[in-house]
Amino acid sequence: MRTLSFDSHNLSAIEEFLNSAYTTMSIGNGSPQDASAQIRRDMLGAVSLDQLDLGFDMSYDADPLERVCLCAVQTGAIEETYRDVGTDVFRPGDVGLLTPPDLPYRGTIRTARYSITMFDPALLSRVCGPLGKPVRFTGHKPTSAAAARRLNRAIEHLQEVAADSAAPPSKLVAATLTDYLAATVLDTLPTTVVTDPTATDRRDAHPDVVRRAVAYIETHLAEDIAVADIAMAAFVSVRALQLAFRKHLDTTPLALLRRLRLAAAHEQLRAAVPGEQVTVTTVAYQWGFTHSGRFAIEYKRVYGQHPSQTLHS
Repeated sequence: MRTLSFDSHNLSAIEEFLNSAYTTMSIGNGSPQDASAQIRRDMLGAVSLDQLDLGFDMSYDADPLERVCLCAVQTGAIEETYRDVGTDVFRPGDVGLLTPPDLPYRGTIRTARYSITMFDPALLSRVCGPLGKPVRFTGHKPTSAAAARRLNRAIEHLQEVAADSAAPPSKLVAATLTDYLAATVLDTLPTTVVTDPTATDRRDAHPDVVRRAVAYIETHLAEDIAVADIAMAAFVSVRALQLAFRKHLDTTPLALLRRLRLAAAHEQLRAAVPGEQVTVTTVAYQWGFTHSGRFAIEYKRVYGQHPSQTLHS
């Protein structure tokens, strides 16, 4: 959903806008051409997705954002100064963490078109479980080229859904995509999160954990729940929960959640009455499926027919 639009050729107005939309900062024009900026923001749940086009070399010195800030460059370059490694450059095709949430940042944007994707750092703990302290980033670039591609795909998918005014996503879809982005960030950027199970996790991965987790999933199927919520309901860590599901069900908690939601969507399609204006897309979105085409493929794989056939049978 579009929530913000800005277009200006006035340096003072650009600085005022950036201060209101991001954080307190001072900017300067380091190029001979006049300043120009076009900025658009879409929101998807708790994630802001900005597209920026700066037609000049803008230096900046900013206070902490207090948000996870991902940057993907299409044209131009961004020179960002980091406390640990000095200045690094984001070039076309690069994606990564522009700045740690809790640190001031400075650099220069070299006549660039790029995207900024931001969310509350607390979402990282939501998907990985409480660690006793906030998740911290130990680097700003993805851990591999494949990781960079995954992160880019995740950002682009959220941008596509957020920009689709014809089919606004349900709250469950927005929450699912928010968790997906946070999980992708943890999977692709270096952080303090430890994913290998400990001895305690292995001891806790028993069938009772699975039973409690499945009961929680079944009774909260239509709600916005994350793997950390399921682990808390089962009284174990996220790592122990994942291990228990692999050991006893040969699946993951989120895969089971998705399968049960697919079954709920199937029942809703079967029960639809002509004239109720029920569509495959609305049912898919209602149950947290973010892409109707992929929903149809998954549905046909499980139920042997296209969801529209079920709806109209």
